[in-house]
Amino acid sequence: MFDWKKIKRPIVGLSPMADFTDSPFCLLCKKFGAQVVYREMVSADAIAHLNEKTLRMAEFDLAERPVVQQIFGSNPETMAKAAQIIEERFKPDAIDLNMGCPAHKIVKSFHGASLMKDPDLAASLVRAVKQAVKVPVSVKTRLGWSNDREILEFVKVLEDAGADLITIHGRTKAQGYSGTANWDRVGEARKNVKIPVLVNGDIVSVETARGALARSNADGVLIARGALGNPWIFAEVSSAESRVPSHKPDMDERVQVVLEHARLQVEHYGEKGLIKLRKHFPWYFKGLPGYKHLRTKLVHVSTLQELEEILVSSIINC
Repeated sequence: MFDWKKIKRPIVGLSPMADFTDSPFCLLCKKFGAQVVYREMVSADAIAHLNEKTLRMAEFDLAERPVVQQIFGSNPETMAKAAQIIEERFKPDAIDLNMGCPAHKIVKSFHGASLMKDPDLAASLVRAVKQAVKVPVSVKTRLGWSNDREILEFVKVLEDAGADLITIHGRTKAQGYSGTANWDRVGEARKNVKIPVLVNGDIVSVETARGALARSNADGVLIARGALGNPWIFAEVSSAESRVPSHKPDMDERVQVVLEHARLQVEHYGEKGLIKLRKHFPWYFKGLPGYKHLRTKLVHVSTLQELEEILVSSIINC
């Protein structure tokens, strides 16, 4: 069985991101060195009611392993039922409970980061899911709702409830994604528990990964936006300890990876899946010469042939 304590340190994983960390992107990130991938969060209520669309979101390819499925909700019985359904149907390596999403549509129903305001309820969710499944149960959370010291006691509550690992995003709910991640505060929380802790937030390069690990003393990092358009980051961070030079992909390599991502997308969703992939395209070429012109074309792509023609032209003209 999967065990967080047995993964090589530092753990370098792909953080769950709504509408981004689906099967094709997770497969790509695994190929480029992610030790573990978190799938985008799914609603426990929808899973418990056997909603077919939501159930399909939890399907994964064996090549994604080890894979963690994240769920969100605030009812212990429903969360336990959803986790049990996911374990029985799809057999992920671990289940993660979302206690950190700051989005209004999530917190207004007392899901996500709202759970930090009710530690007793948060603990009951962990206990309920732990009793319902055999795989490890982890929690992804933040520094607090508005006070970044709330995490110092909250991690103790989660550990006491049975959490096998905690990931901490270095911002409060009130901050959203503004300001900078406070890795030092994550480090303070790390000292309060014995279970593994991963640090998350503002990790976009080898240098920021090193800084986050050094200041938090965490067992590893979960990379979110830093992986968008940049699957190479996982191998770079993993090899940072051996001082392997960073790999900077040229235009030809970027194009080849985008095409691979697109092919995986079509295999998974059919050609209509390229419309879902449009949000990824700008990340691959942001900041490069001719980016704005290329972006204008890519956000209207609807077929593989059209994508190939645009990208081949971009190589010739760069």
